[in-house]
Amino acid sequence: MSEVGSEDFEDEQGYLGEYEGERNEAGERHGQGRAVLTNGDSYQGMYEHGQRSGQGTYRFKNGARYVGEYRMNLKHGQGIFYYPDGSKYEGSWVDDQRQGHGIYTYANGDTYDGEWLQHQRHGQGAYTYHDTGSKYVGTWVVGKMESAGELIHLNYRYQGNFLNNPIGPGKYVFDIGCEQHGVYEQEDQDKVDAEEDEPVSTTILKWKPNAVTGLSHSTPARDNTSSGTYI
Repeated sequence: MSEVGSEDFEDEQGYLGEYEGERNEAGERHGQGRAVLTNGDSYQGMYEHGQRSGQGTYRFKNGARYVGEYRMNLKHGQGIFYYPDGSKYEGSWVDDQRQGHGIYTYANGDTYDGEWLQHQRHGQGAYTYHDTGSKYVGTWVVGKMESAGELIHLNYRYQGNFLNNPIGPGKYVFDIGCEQHGVYEQEDQDKVDAEEDEPVSTTILKWKPNAVTGLSHSTPARDNTSSGTYI
């Protein structure tokens, strides 16, 4: 899974540099204008009382670009941020941070569509893996899968609780019309360290099945559409 690892860029807050545009009676930047900042960044859009407010486009000298709404010099409202690595975030901003609903397309093609809080995946959301088409739908807490969720694959899916990985009781639901119930447990596994020649203990997750049944009434049926969603 891709972390939200694209570098976050702060807009230049200074007022030096070149400016062409409208001003109010007090001489403040006010209305439509364009500024080239001393650090090489540029902004074209709306100003209110000397600050970026309203719709605008901010271009960073490293190739990043933000197109969207501002309030008091901060990204605030709806906007799209294009990162230099090819990733993109489109959605809600609050006080310069990704917050509310938004869609992040990562450089490797993975996508996250859901809720954000202070730049982190937080709340309900769906993460789709580009290479496999698998999708996690469920709860996120501070950027990690947590609590109830569903991991959807091509011919089967897993439903249960997550703590960035499946943990505790859950079930695999297969498209052929059956379910396998069980529990994910953490187990210590000893292996020999090649350099120290001493046993090293690592913790692994292990699935322990306990029953196979038909589809339960609580299991949602698969939607026969190309979107791969479930109803």
